Amino acid sequence: MSEGTVNGTELTSQYFNQVTGDLERNTKEQERITAEIAALQQQLAALQHDHTVLEAMRQALGAPAGGADGIPAPVVSAVPSPRKKASAASGGRRQARKGAAAPPKNVKRPRKKAAAGEPAVKSARPSLVTLIDQHLAGQSEPRSAAEIAAALSQGHPNRDIQTKVVRTTLENLVARSRVQRTKQGSAVFYTGLGATEPSALREAEAPSGAVE
Repeated sequence: MSEGTVNGTELTSQYFNQVTGDLERNTKEQERITAEIAALQQQLAALQHDHTVLEAMRQALGAPAGGADGIPAPVVSAVPSPRKKASAASGGRRQARKGAAAPPKNVKRPRKKAAAGEPAVKSARPSLVTLIDQHLAGQSEPRSAAEIAAALSQGHPNRDIQTKVVRTTLENLVARSRVQRTKQGSAVFYTGLGATEPSALREAEAPSGAVE
C-alpha cells in the first residue's frame, strides 16, 4: 500500500508539472498573438484611412473629366446639322457662293467668345485653395479637415463646402509642399506653410470646384 501511494504521488506531481508548463506556454502564446493582433489592427486602421483619402482624391480628380467631355459634345453635334441642310438646299450653288459661306463661320465666333466668358464669371469668387490658405495662415495650431470645412462654411454660407472636398484639396496641397500634414494617432491635422497659389494648384483645385 505504501509503495502504491508513493508511486501515485510521483505521477500526480509529474502531471502537475506538465500541466503547469503547458499553461505557461499557452499564456505566452496568447500574449504573442494578442500583440500581433494589436499591431495588425493599427496597420489596418492606417490602410483604411489612406484608402479613404485616395478614393476621395480619385473621385475628385475624375469628376472634371466626365463633365468636360459632356460639354463640348452637344456643340459639335449641333454645328454639322445646319451645314448638311444648307448643302441639301443649295445643291450646286456652293461653288458659286464660296464667299457667302464665310458668314456662318463668323457667326460661330461670338458663341465661342460667350462660352469663354462664362468661366470668367465663375472664377470671380475666391477658389477653395485660396480660402484654405487664408484660413490656415490665421491659425496658430494645426487643424483637421473637418475643422477647416466647418470654419469655411461659417465664413462663406453661400458656398457648399464639403469636408470630403476640403480633405482632397488639402492632400493636393500637401503633395506640392504647400501644406504640412501631421498625424496624431488616427487623426490627421494640417498646417499652412504660407506659400502663394500657383496656376498648377488652381488646376488641381478644379475637381473640388466641380463637386461644390
